[in-house]
Amino acid sequence: MKRIVLTLTLILLCAPLAAAQDWAAAKLEKSPRHREWVTVKHGDRAVETFVAYPESATKTPVVLIIHEIFGMTDWVQDLADQVAAAGYIAVAPDLLSGMGPNNGRSTSFTQSQAIEAVSHLNPDQITADLNAVADYALKIPSSSGKLFVAGFCWGGGQSFRLATNRSDLAAAFVFYGPPPAPDAMARITAPVYGFYAGNDMRIGATIPGAISDMKAAGKTYEPVTYDGAGHGFMRAGEAPADTQGATPANAKARDDAWARWKKLMAESK
Repeated sequence: MKRIVLTLTLILLCAPLAAAQDWAAAKLEKSPRHREWVTVKHGDRAVETFVAYPESATKTPVVLIIHEIFGMTDWVQDLADQVAAAGYIAVAPDLLSGMGPNNGRSTSFTQSQAIEAVSHLNPDQITADLNAVADYALKIPSSSGKLFVAGFCWGGGQSFRLATNRSDLAAAFVFYGPPPAPDAMARITAPVYGFYAGNDMRIGATIPGAISDMKAAGKTYEPVTYDGAGHGFMRAGEAPADTQGATPANAKARDDAWARWKKLMAESK
């Protein structure tokens, strides 16, 4: 029963659903940047990872991108490309790698199956996958050795959680995800920046407690809430209105959050 409730809650948290994303795939197809899939191995795991490279004459930081509960979608890949366009090596692991039918990844699941599978991923496996991909990315010859993490929806909670498990992060960016347990916050060494939707009380209700707990732990936590926006605004804010019900509030939140995110990373380079 608890698993059923958790799955239903996560579905609600990540609405509107990431259904047709042909628009994101079309944008990605037009990108001039180099993109590739690599297989990152650790132990008995093989994590299929999307990598997008910036067009840069100098070494650049790495941004580890953690997908939504829908798994590795076209939008996540397009977002990684946008991060690369901003001047960073973007790495986005498919955390459902090897978990699907015939050892497939996200593309082998239906949307509802992907939601179910992501919601039941083993936390230790998630941490191990993310650490392995981060370690791989930091060894890319064009990497400057600086690491950021950013996650969205379910991945937003995982980006906050990774900050409790990885000491070399330059910063963690949490997009409408829940905080980790208060006792884990003592392990955080990087500043954590939150991006939240005004019309998302399920997550919004966790912010005051996170502020208090992070302050008690002596950690940096700077949340911003975007009025009128709904959960998932980074995706919904750029989706065509006829596919995901895009609204002006989501579009503005997306633009403002994107500008803040880039500014914070630039200041931490």
